[in-house]
Formats: sequence, C-alpha cells, structure tokens
Amino acid sequence: MTTRVPMMNLYDEACFECSKLITKKYSTSFSLGIKTFDKSFRYPIYAIYGFVRFADEIVDTFHNYDQQQLICGFKEETFKAIKEGISTNPVIHSFQQVVNRYGIDHELIKAFLRSMEMDLDNKAYDQDSYQTYIYGSAEVIGLMCLRVFTSDDVLYQSLIPKARSLGAAFQKVNFLRDVKADYTERGRTYFPGIDFNNFTEQDKLAIEAEIKHDFDEAFEGIKRLPVGTRLGVYIAYIYYLQLFEKISYTPASVILQKRIRVSDARKMSLYIKAVLQQKLNVI
Repeated sequence: MTTRVPMMNLYDEACFECSKLITKKYSTSFSLGIKTFDKSFRYPIYAIYGFVRFADEIVDTFHNYDQQQLICGFKEETFKAIKEGISTNPVIHSFQQVVNRYGIDHELIKAFLRSMEMDLDNKAYDQDSYQTYIYGSAEVIGLMCLRVFTSDDVLYQSLIPKARSLGAAFQKVNFLRDVKADYTERGRTYFPGIDFNNFTEQDKLAIEAEIKHDFDEAFEGIKRLPVGTRLGVYIAYIYYLQLFEKISYTPASVILQKRIRVSDARKMSLYIKAVLQQKLNVI
C-alpha cells in the first residue's frame, strides 16, 4: 500500500497529460482558452475534450474499420471505467475521474455517444433529429464543463440554458465551416430542409440568424461564470464569433467550395485583446 498511491498519482497525471496533448494537437482555439483557466480547472477540461475528440474521430475518420463496433466498444469501456474507477485507456481513465469527481450526469454522456452513433447512420436530418444531434454532440459538452466550473448547484441550474446555447453556436458554426467535407465527402446534411445542391444566400442568412441568437444568449452566461473560468470560455467564444463573422461575409457558393478558418495570427491578437479586457474588467 505504501507505493500504490504515488504510482497511481503518476498514472493519473500521465493520463491527464495525454488528454492535454490531444487537445493541443486538435484545437489551438480551445488550448489557448484552457491555459487561462485557474490551474485546478485545466486537467478536467482537457479530459473532457480528449474524450469527446476521440469519440468524434471514430465516426469521422476511421472509415476503413468497423466504426459501429469501435464506438460500441468505446461506450462500453467508458461506463465500465466510470463504475470501476479505472481504465487502461488514458483518455477514458482521465475522463472517468472527472465524471466521478464532479458528479457529471451519466445521461449527458449517453446523449453525447448517441449523437456520435447517429453520424454512422444518418445522412440527412429533420428538425427533431437535428435538435437531438446538436444537444448530444455539443450542448451536453457545455454542460459537462459547466458542472466542473460551478460548485454552486443554484448557479449551475441557472446557467444550463446559456451553456447549451454556447455549445449549439459552436456546433452550428462548425457545420457551416465544414459543409464541403460533410456534404461532398461524407454525404451528410445537418441543417434540416436545406438542399446544398441549391444552397442560396437566403438559406445561409436563415442559418446565421439562428446562430447569432445562440451567441447572444451564450454571452449573457459567460459574464456570470466564476472568475477562474470566465476568460478561457470567453476566448473560445470570440474565436468562434470571429469565424462566424468570416463565414457571414463569405458567399454561399464559396462556403461549398472551401473551409473558412481564422489565422493563427488573428487568434493570437484576439487572445491578447481578451486578456486586456479581463484585466480592465470589461468582460
């Protein structure tokens, strides 16, 4: 027993570092934001991101493998780890620690994995399946993070709609940014009632109005987050808002031809601006 605890601490740290590496490899936007969190929040959010990133990879990337079997195995291993408090998969191990430590609702995890499975079967979404998918693929991630951020249950409950709006805004921006890959390469159409063979400016404006509403709702919640988390979430928010604005200025025909992105230099300037706003207490 005298050597088990130190060795488990080393294993735990190694697993969290794996999730941190995954976050940095896959998202400069979220990585920079997480760096501004109080230290106690960083590992938990890396763990959540690493988990959802790997599940998303299964359904988006592993096309030469049995994706259904892989996602089912991933789901089984996740809940087994949560129950037993251990996994030999570093990403799942760090995630289960966060789930158990912060009391993350298992229904949020089930909803997320259900949306991942939808990507294997659904090629076009109606209004109901669209809302179900966005809730599971994005809104619940915001709720998982919110559970980490807020020890006060009253605050958590009051911010649920705002966290959901932020997740929805991010996901819908991703849909617009990735239309070319989703539609032409994967054959997916997320936005209900939209024919991307005849994608018009009117179609695009309707989608953008929906996203703007989500962003406006989300910002009201960001201002009420605990100080140790507010700047990091705000940075992710302004990165996505900048991406959304670039997409808004881009014609519908161009959206179908290329992936719009925000340059690393622009991200850094937004980061510096956000840090200054935090110091001036204007967020």
